[in-house]
Amino acid sequence: MMKPRDFIETMQRMTAVTAVGPSALRGQGKGVLKAAQLYLGSINLSEIPTATPEEYEDWLDTHTDTLLNTLPIRNRPWGAARKALNLFMRDALYNQYLNDHYGIRKIETWLEVPLDSAVAKGLKKRGEEIEHVRLPYNTPENLDQGLRWIRCLNGKSIQETNDGEQA
Repeated sequence: MMKPRDFIETMQRMTAVTAVGPSALRGQGKGVLKAAQLYLGSINLSEIPTATPEEYEDWLDTHTDTLLNTLPIRNRPWGAARKALNLFMRDALYNQYLNDHYGIRKIETWLEVPLDSAVAKGLKKRGEEIEHVRLPYNTPENLDQGLRWIRCLNGKSIQETNDGEQA
């Protein structure tokens, strides 16, 4: 019989593999997908800070950098590493077992949108329609700018969006 702790660890590893599939890290280099999945499956989720969004952002930054250091390639694809981490955190939130065990719902409104070229293209189009905003997402600074813009779309915060007040 599987012990409860073993079950949670197995669920985390499974979530890492299903959240970050081949299409998520396509073209990043040999071994990147497997390294990212292994790293995400081993993160100590009990250390997720739940006090402030800033502490969570620092936690994300730390794990993005650590993930980058584990990748078996020379270049440092910050955007791809952050996307993998955000995909994993989204699916950890959706996984009832991980969510209940680690209380991930406490940080739901702080989770970042997993950005890729399709999402960036949609945001750029929306920005051009509303405010003629240009948003590249290839550096931490540009991602931060984009996330602030997402939170302000139509004058709604992410919390208001999660509460269903935005169509």
